[in-house]
Formats: sequence, C-alpha cells, structure tokens
Amino acid sequence: MKLLRGYLADFVSLLFPQLCSACNASLVANEHILCSDCRYNLPYTNFHTQPDNIVAQQFYGKISVEAAYALYFFNKGGNVQNLMHHFKYRGMHQIGNLLGNIAGRQLKENLIFNSVDYIIPVPLHKKRLKERGYNQSACFADGLAEKLNATVELDNLIRVVATTTQTHKSRFARFENMQEVFTVDKPQRLEGKHVLLVDDIVTTGSTLEACSIELLKVPGLKLSIATIAYAV
Repeated sequence: MKLLRGYLADFVSLLFPQLCSACNASLVANEHILCSDCRYNLPYTNFHTQPDNIVAQQFYGKISVEAAYALYFFNKGGNVQNLMHHFKYRGMHQIGNLLGNIAGRQLKENLIFNSVDYIIPVPLHKKRLKERGYNQSACFADGLAEKLNATVELDNLIRVVATTTQTHKSRFARFENMQEVFTVDKPQRLEGKHVLLVDDIVTTGSTLEACSIELLKVPGLKLSIATIAYAV
C-alpha cells in the first residue's frame, strides 16, 4: 500500500508539479516551498555575525537599537523578489513560517537576539488585513518565535491610520507618511522587556523607525529589529 501511494504521488506530481517559490524549478521528494538549491544559495546576508551591518547603520542617530538584521538581500528581478511576491500576493502565508524558522536558527547563535522576550510584527491596518487575509510579518514572527522561544505579541502595537503605498516615495516622504500611524495599546506588558520588531522588507526603514519611536516610549524597553530581506 505504501509503495502504491508513492507511485500515485509521483504520478500526481508529474501532472501537477509543485514549483519552487523562488526559482520556479520543480520540487522533488522531500522539498517544500523552496528547492534545495535556493534553500542553500539564496543571497543570505549573514548580518547575525555582523553587528555593524547596513541595516543597523540605517538607525544610527535616530533610534536606539540593540541589534538589527535581515535574512536575505533583495534584488529587483531576483529570486528573493519572486519568493516575496508569492508570500505577499499569492496567499502562501506558510512561506513566512519557513523563513522565520531559517532566520531563527541563525539568530539563536547571536547572544543579543537570543535574549528576546517578545516578537512584535509591524501591523497592517485592519482594512488591509481584511483584504489580504493575513499579516505577512506576523507569519514571519511565528516562525522566529518557534526557534527563539519567544512570545509573539499581537494587538499591542496597532496601526491606527491606513497609509498610502510607500513604493514610489522618497525617504523623506516615506517618513512623513508614517507619522502618528502607530500606537502601543498595552505598554505595561512591555516594560523592561527585550522586543524584536519584525517586518518583511526594509528599504529606507521609515516604517520600522515609526514603530520603534512608539515602542521606545515604554520604560525600560530594549529594541532589536529583524526583517526577511534588505532591499539593495
């Protein structure tokens, strides 16, 4: 019976092949979401071993951050962009959990990230959340939490204003667009805690900066930042 199921699975895969979400190659047995080549050869940043990395540098002189990190480099037209497109716009929320697990295994090697108490995803406005059906940053946070033994804190950092798209805005316009957009609902829960703020892609850092400004109003809070990708 087991042999028959194997043959049936092989036959179905021939008719309806599962494709890698990054490079579109056909997945083989025991591969899930990513092919083995992409799993090992996507452009990893290794920022968990570089305290003075370019993500951390974006926040120097603006906000106090313990550490900052991105899992991959994001190049326009590259495989990471393909992966993120499947994640954000094709309903493949399970990609977030996988990437969170991969990132979490890296961050567990870093003493700063290994001391995180709470993981907070950058929130979507409730209207955008209803349209998409899930918050991609929250999916990433869930995967991270499994490896870092931290708690995902939802519904505390809240987006109170639905902003317009940031895609074609300058850095200053992006920052202006994010003013007074977020608020912390239950600051007492975060007092004296180490919070990891997570998002999908960091470009200018304006969204993360706006979130961080609100979080750092909480007494004794220490803040670190992690994203799936850094846009080159």
